[in-house]
Amino acid sequence: MGGVGFAISGRRGDDPTQYPGKLTWYVVMTLMAAAMGGLIFGYDIGISGGVTSMAPFLEKFFPSVYHNQMDDTSTNQYCKFDSQILTLFTSSLYLAALVASFFASTMTKKFGRRKSMMFGGLIFLVGAIINAAAVHISMLIIGRVLLGIGVGFANQSVPLYLSEMSPYNYRGTFNVCFQLMITIGILVANLFNYFFAKIEGGWGWRLSLGLAGVPAIIIIISSFFLSDTPNSLVDRGREEEAKTLLKRIRGVENIDAEFNDILAARNDARLVQNTWQNIFRSRCYRPQLVMSILIPFFQQLTGINVIMFYAPVLFKTIGFRSDASLMSAVITGVINVLATCVSIGFADRWGRRTLFLEGGVQMLIFQIAVAALIGAKFGVTGDVTELPKWFAILVVICICFYVAGFAWSWGPLGWLYPSEIFSLEIRSAGQSVNVAVNMFFTFLVAQVFLGMLCTMKFGLFIFFAFFVVLMTLFCYFFMPETKNIPIEEMTRVWRDHWFWKRFMDEPVTRANEMTRIEQIC
Repeated sequence: MGGVGFAISGRRGDDPTQYPGKLTWYVVMTLMAAAMGGLIFGYDIGISGGVTSMAPFLEKFFPSVYHNQMDDTSTNQYCKFDSQILTLFTSSLYLAALVASFFASTMTKKFGRRKSMMFGGLIFLVGAIINAAAVHISMLIIGRVLLGIGVGFANQSVPLYLSEMSPYNYRGTFNVCFQLMITIGILVANLFNYFFAKIEGGWGWRLSLGLAGVPAIIIIISSFFLSDTPNSLVDRGREEEAKTLLKRIRGVENIDAEFNDILAARNDARLVQNTWQNIFRSRCYRPQLVMSILIPFFQQLTGINVIMFYAPVLFKTIGFRSDASLMSAVITGVINVLATCVSIGFADRWGRRTLFLEGGVQMLIFQIAVAALIGAKFGVTGDVTELPKWFAILVVICICFYVAGFAWSWGPLGWLYPSEIFSLEIRSAGQSVNVAVNMFFTFLVAQVFLGMLCTMKFGLFIFFAFFVVLMTLFCYFFMPETKNIPIEEMTRVWRDHWFWKRFMDEPVTRANEMTRIEQIC
């Protein structure tokens, strides 16, 4: 099969090796199919806020919230939608995903990335069916829990699959496709919400929730046709199958150097008896552990999911009509998709650090701008009866620039960076930590946002801007560049870093490096 040629240069200690290969159509199609796993996460993010702004849905399942809103004659725009019960419906999925991610780690390691993706899709499909057919709040909650399990498995396995299957100098491009599918899922959900909210009879919310089954079916079908990764096959003792697959995905016969590195990583991994104990206790894994915790922490504390979860509610709060608020959410969804394409084109060219830093600065500027605009118009009372058109347009423009800054930096790279930094022996466990932290803070932010908006007013955006400053400084000082580094040789970026090198053992040879982990770390 034809493809674009590339030469991959790697190092084991001081011995250079070459990873020859081609960017084959087989690997392109395989990776794009796997990236579809992001659709289920994105669709749920986009659908939640729109459904919870539909009056028939609220009247059926959250009557107290519905009547409170109908009876509320206050002009205080900050507190109109403050309801812990309503936000619990949205955010409960992420607690289920948090727990599921730890079980997904074991399944991904024991049975492979492909089966974990397939299982996640199946569970998500069942959850979507239950939600669409819901006649009682208990059915909604059960459906949300199943959706969360599906998200936990998909988010744990898909980024690993993409990082392991990709040629290392295209790893950023293909891994970012996971985030692209998340943004497409959000956009499609926003479009569905906009049109389904107009359906007479008030049953449009069932279509919104039920169509979550479509991306689940896509990832299930895709999984049937995917091969597993060479790294996973070797880790499970299927060396010959892995070698044949590696020749196919690289498009050349000479894959010995890369295959031998995967074998060496597998042999090292077998020396680690307790993965979870090692990742938390061994000093030489400290850099990766810190990144797997702080990157998803900062990603959620940018405030982006506040925008994506509650975009219709937020725009309604700012004074938009219901239709206008949903359409504004669609506009931000389009910007989200287009800006993610920038990261696809430049993550491997400009590097991760450049996009992280630029995105952080851009988000900071426009977050402060949004805070200033809302503060100037609403003040601390939130009392306003009419907003001029120019003001509404300006707020949407600022939010779009903010979303764009996230979409080509911390959005895709927040998934890419952690998935590529772990050595094989802790890769599944490390990705589970990353997903669990992400889901926990996604839950926390979603649960407290509307209450914080009511309490902190426009200062909420300053609150998130503070964390944007922290994460940008963290990136500048503590995040080494990982572009063009083979995934099984990522340890060297920590050894060369001014701060993290103090945690790393100076290796004598690759063969005896892992046998000394317990003594040194």
